[in-house]
Amino acid sequence: MTVLDHSPRTTSGYAFRLQRRHEIVTTGGMEGVLRVGAALRACGFPVREFAVEVRDGVPYSSVTCTVSLTSAESDSFAARIGALDEVVAVDPR
Repeated sequence: MTVLDHSPRTTSGYAFRLQRRHEIVTTGGMEGVLRVGAALRACGFPVREFAVEVRDGVPYSSVTCTVSLTSAESDSFAARIGALDEVVAVDPR
């Protein structure tokens, strides 16, 4: 099968995305975790996996997520998510 494209595409504006796994440690229980989820959605990063661990009586919760990022976005991801008041740490896995 041959596919003809009348408008050739260039790769100059294309940025390759990699699946990057992060663990985000939060405070504030379920409310803090939900704010992290809302921030990920508001930033527009494609989230491929999102797992949460919230335990009663434990001061910290964790979000483990796999996010599709370009190399430029990867450099600023931890700083952007870490700027939230509820976030204690952002660790790439």
